[in-house]
Amino acid sequence: MAKKQIEPPVPADMMPQHIAIIMDGNGRWAKKRGMPRTFGHVQGAKTFHKLLRHAREIGVKYMSFYAFSTENWKRPDDEVHALMNLFRQYVKLAYKYFDDRVRVVLLGDKQDFEPDLQKMFTDLEHDTGEFEKMTAGIAANYGSRREITDAAKRIARLVQDGKLQPDDITEELFAQHLYTAGMPDVDLMIRPGGEQRLSNFLLWQCAYAEFYFCDTLFPDFNGDELDKAIVEFARRTRRFGGL
Repeated sequence: MAKKQIEPPVPADMMPQHIAIIMDGNGRWAKKRGMPRTFGHVQGAKTFHKLLRHAREIGVKYMSFYAFSTENWKRPDDEVHALMNLFRQYVKLAYKYFDDRVRVVLLGDKQDFEPDLQKMFTDLEHDTGEFEKMTAGIAANYGSRREITDAAKRIARLVQDGKLQPDDITEELFAQHLYTAGMPDVDLMIRPGGEQRLSNFLLWQCAYAEFYFCDTLFPDFNGDELDKAIVEFARRTRRFGGL
């Protein structure tokens, strides 16, 4: 039987090019069911994969997911350990879906991960580097202030070494030193889970993003929920500071 074609919720010219999602509510989803927080993260990981494939099918070109922040290391050891194992499982799973032609980019600092996980992320980025259907940014060990600070340090070293002049520094050049280099700014920022804040996620890239907040906990945030957010995005008028 032929696979059913998924209809995009809006015309192609109204589709956000880059969608970012804060994957919030996994722990609360599990608690409501009398299960440990780690169970919620497992379900959230399944939702991530389904959303990614749905977004690819409807024509989204870039999607970034906030999976693990620099502050999340403060969580209980068993929860952090479970999340690291989930990363390992889903990197392996990604190789089964190479026909989807989705390029994977790690948004974050690999150096704090265990060596085997660092290598898994590096290999996946390399092995999907030429895929053209969609780009998926996975924000792991990510913090936007740290990202911006690290970019400033890299640019400062170029100036110090005489490879760059201060007057050469533009917004475009600065953006090239962020984790999202080569990706467009975020058009639509989605946060499920009932909270209404960015939590140090893609602050530079969200300068003119439209925000969409909802109470749905992330494990329940399916393709239909994503379509609702996109329809709401399409209703808005974006002026980018103009009239």
